[in-house]
Amino acid sequence: MFFLAMRSIRKRPGRFLATLLSAFLGAVIIMTFGSLNDTAAAPGVDEVSSESMTLSATVVGGYGSLLVFFAIASTLTVGVRQRSDEIHLLRCTGATPAQVTRMVVGEAAVVALIGAALAVGPAVLGGRILLDLFKDSGQVAADVGPAFGVMAVGSGFAVAFLASAGAAFLAVRRATRAAAGAGGGPVRRRSRGRTVAGCVAVVAGVGAVLTTYAMDSTEEMLMMFPAYGAILLSVGFAVLAPTLLGGLLGLLRGPIAAIGGAGAHLSTSNLRRRGAEAAGVLMPMIIFTGVATATLYIQGVESDWVTRSGLDKTVEDKNLETLNLVVVGIIVVFSCIMLINSLYAATSYRSREFGQQRLAGATPGQVLRVVGLEAAILTLTGLVLGTLAGIAGIIPFTMVRTDRTLPNQGPGTWLAVMAVAAVATLGTSLWTARRTLRTPAIDAVTLAA
Repeated sequence: MFFLAMRSIRKRPGRFLATLLSAFLGAVIIMTFGSLNDTAAAPGVDEVSSESMTLSATVVGGYGSLLVFFAIASTLTVGVRQRSDEIHLLRCTGATPAQVTRMVVGEAAVVALIGAALAVGPAVLGGRILLDLFKDSGQVAADVGPAFGVMAVGSGFAVAFLASAGAAFLAVRRATRAAAGAGGGPVRRRSRGRTVAGCVAVVAGVGAVLTTYAMDSTEEMLMMFPAYGAILLSVGFAVLAPTLLGGLLGLLRGPIAAIGGAGAHLSTSNLRRRGAEAAGVLMPMIIFTGVATATLYIQGVESDWVTRSGLDKTVEDKNLETLNLVVVGIIVVFSCIMLINSLYAATSYRSREFGQQRLAGATPGQVLRVVGLEAAILTLTGLVLGTLAGIAGIIPFTMVRTDRTLPNQGPGTWLAVMAVAAVATLGTSLWTARRTLRTPAIDAVTLAA
C-alpha cells in the first residue's frame, strides 16, 4: 500500500496541494518560533532574554500545533470524502480497512515531510527577522545572536508529521466506516456529543467573561478572563454551528424567500440539507472572527490604559502584546486556509448538482446567484456569531479597565476582520462555482455519476 500511496502522489500531485500548503505554513511558523528556544539555550544569553524567547516559543508553539492539526484535518477530511468512490473500489478489490488506512496515512505523512523540508529555509530567515523584532522592542538584549538548531527543526517536522498522520487516520477511519454502510446510531451519538461539547464550551466562556467583573480594575491578569472567555465562546458557537444554522434558517426561511424569490428558497433548502458541509465553513469563520476581534480590541484597550496611566511598558507587557498579535496572525492564516479549502472542495464537489440544475432549465447565472446567496447567508451567520463571541469579551474588559462600555478604537478593526472573512467566503464560492460551470452539463452529470 505504501508504493500505491507514492504512485498516487506522483500521478495526482494537485490533490495534495492543500495539505502541502497547510503543512508548509505550519512548519514555517513552528520552526520560526522554535528557533527562539535554540537561541535561548545558547551560551551567554541573559535570563530576561531567555525567558522572553522561551515564553513566546512555548505559547505560539502550543497554539500553532493545534491550528496546524485543524487546518490539515480540514483539508484531509474533504479530500478523503471526495475519494469515496476510490476507497469503495479498493474495498471491492479486496483491500482491507487497515490497508486503505495505511495508504492514506502514508500519503499524508510523505506530503507533510516534504512540506516541512521546504519550510526549513524560510524558517531560518523568519527566525532571524523575529529575533530582530524582539531586540527592537527591548524584549531581548542587543548582543544575542540567532540560532537555528535541533529544537526548531525537530519541532517543525514532528508537528507536521504527527498532525498529518493523525488527521489522515481519523478522516479515513470515518470514510471507511461510511463505505461499509455504518448505521445512523454512531452519527446520532457524535451529534449528541458535539452538542454537549459545544454547550460546555459556551457555559465555560460565559463563566470566564463574567469573572472579569469580580476582578480589580488594576489587576495585571485582567485580560486573561475575557480573552479566554471569547475564545471559548467562539469555539462553542463553532461546534454548535450546524444546530445554530438550522435554527436560524428555520426562523428566516420565509423572509429570505420573500426577498430573494425562488433562488433564495433553493439556497436555504440546500443549506438545511447540507448542514455538515456548511458547518465546515462556519467553524473557521466563527473562530477567526471571534478570536481576532476580541484579542485586537482587548489589546488595544490595554495599551491605551497603560499609556494614559503614565506607566512604562514592562518586558512582560511587551511579551503579552507580541504574543497576542502573533496568535491573531496565526489564527487569521490558518482560518483562511481552512475556510478556502472547505469552500473550494464543497463547491467543486457539487458539479453533478449544478449539471442537473442546468439540464432542468437553470442558466449558469441563476446557478451562480444561488451559490452567492448561500455564501452570503453563511457569511452573515458566521460574522454575527463570531461578533457576539468577541463582544462578550470586549465589553466586560472595557467596563472594568476603563469604566467605559465600548472601546475607543472605533469600528475600523472590526470592519477589517469582517472584510477578510467576507472576501474569502464570497470570492472562493463564486470563483469555484464559475470554474465548475465551465464543464458542459451533460459531461458534469456523466462524470460525477
